[in-house]
Amino acid sequence: MVGIILASHGDFAQGILQSGTMIFGEQENVKAVTLHPSDSPESLREHMEDAIASFDNTEQILFLVDLWGGTPFNQANGLCAMHQDKWVIVSGLNLPMLIEAYSARLSGESAQEIAASIIQPAQEGIKTTSNQITTQKTTTVPKSNHIPPSTVVGDGKIKIVLARIDSRLLHGQVATSWTQSTKPNRIIVVSDAVAKDELRKKLIQEAAPPGVKANVIPINKMIEIAKDPRFGNTKALLLFENPQDVLRTIEGGVDINTVNVGSMAHSVGKVMVNKVLSLNADDVATFDKLKQMNIKFDVRKVPNDSASNMDELLQKAKDGLAEQNL
Repeated sequence: MVGIILASHGDFAQGILQSGTMIFGEQENVKAVTLHPSDSPESLREHMEDAIASFDNTEQILFLVDLWGGTPFNQANGLCAMHQDKWVIVSGLNLPMLIEAYSARLSGESAQEIAASIIQPAQEGIKTTSNQITTQKTTTVPKSNHIPPSTVVGDGKIKIVLARIDSRLLHGQVATSWTQSTKPNRIIVVSDAVAKDELRKKLIQEAAPPGVKANVIPINKMIEIAKDPRFGNTKALLLFENPQDVLRTIEGGVDINTVNVGSMAHSVGKVMVNKVLSLNADDVATFDKLKQMNIKFDVRKVPNDSASNMDELLQKAKDGLAEQNL
């Protein structure tokens, strides 16, 4: 029998699991995995792995997640990359979808088959008693004409409303809280590595909030754009995976004065300086160099957080790294 993982921000997955049990009865090989503000993406992934390990005799896994491009989706997608023929993700979790999945797996032998069968019932479950709904015609948005080089648009200078370091790049907190706070019309992920990864590029583009376009470009391209007067009407939110890419971008001439330090994932050789930031020796050296260039640091995960003291965090990292070398 195909195993099912329900994954969501907050307790939604647990609640819909309970609702499904009321309607369809207790189910084997079904687990809810939830992400809370205190959880890291890595801990969520571990919970998913533990849930799958608890299943009996199944190699087929179906992930039903709340949001495409959110942290539950991203962690599930990382797991599915190693099981592409047997593990599948469907986003937009709702109760009709779950009930149909329960029914479909009684006869369906693969997660792929079940995923294909539950989309339409999930969509048909969205109805309203309102008489205000009218059918909208689909219109094709014409492509803008190519703007000749050297054309000055607006004042000819790109507006960087936020430059953020976040190892997760574009995810729920960026797509909602930071875009609402800074009001960009374009999100730009600046990374040589991600620019070469077609799957990650596609996921980032699809995770952009309504009305904001997302692009993934290498660092040299960002440097070119910053000098191109055709981007004068662009209000950009820049996302970087690490401080090294920020340093290269600034050294290339991009006018960044303040860097929002959001999250940096933990890995071997790094020191955790708070719940979401882990630094190694190269990170510390890079931040020190940015300080020497008079770059200011805004250490906050979300806009409503109080800013942490970057100097204190760097000193904590230096002390921790020194202990590792003893």
